[in-house]
Amino acid sequence: MLANQDDMRAEAGVKAAAGVAATGLVAAGALHALWVVNPWPLKSAAEFAETVVGVTEDQLPSVPLTLGVAALLGAAGYLVLANGRIARRIGPEKLNRVGLWTLAGVLAARGVGGLAASGLELGAAPEVYRHWDLVLYSPLCLTLAGLTGFVARRTAARWTRAGEDRGPA
Repeated sequence: MLANQDDMRAEAGVKAAAGVAATGLVAAGALHALWVVNPWPLKSAAEFAETVVGVTEDQLPSVPLTLGVAALLGAAGYLVLANGRIARRIGPEKLNRVGLWTLAGVLAARGVGGLAASGLELGAAPEVYRHWDLVLYSPLCLTLAGLTGFVARRTAARWTRAGEDRGPA
């Protein structure tokens, strides 16, 4: 009975981590979609470009590129939910596993790279961008990477144990 309770607690932890990570990823995707038409929470596109992207207004990414990032973040959120056994998995198990670890790696690289670039003042990013990169953007990426990596690690044995898939049907 104790092993079953431990399994249930572990499962709850994985689902909680997956839910939090997916919420963050989908929220980031929704923000990217919003930013195509509105610089919220800032007042102008120029202020948005400097604060959120670290560039001048004429250097902002294109609408299709921004919508592509929004879609990828939404898909990443679903991938985490599916591997955390909250949503139905789509596609082969191995592709899901590789996708989850790749996502964790990309988020970690963005987080570490942002901390290094902004902390060491590498490049020509404006000071306001460096500030937010150090206190929000990079730490958020590292948090999402950690949660995603936790889901990937804690679900690896369960997905692969004797070819068994205990995820939602």
